[in-house]
Amino acid sequence: MAITGGDTARSVPSGGKYQMTVEEFKSWLMKFDADRDGRISQKELKQAIRNCGAWFSGWKSTRGFGEADVDGSGFIDEQEIDLLLDFAETNMGFKFYY
Repeated sequence: MAITGGDTARSVPSGGKYQMTVEEFKSWLMKFDADRDGRISQKELKQAIRNCGAWFSGWKSTRGFGEADVDGSGFIDEQEIDLLLDFAETNMGFKFYY
């Protein structure tokens, strides 16, 4: 299984984690910014999670969104994407290299 989107594709190694840099993750996530406003809605996050092949994408998007959308705007903006990293490592099978 691989995460694809634009020029980013990563295979799941034997450890079961998607391995990528933080910048690659941000670039991949922004591929789901359907309206190109530079922010991720909960619906867009759900689509990204579903694209990973993850189960319970609705539940995971609600949890991840709740952790990242600290200003309550209804969107995850550039500053809040960093808050999504911990959730992605813990709940979505990502391993980031800084």
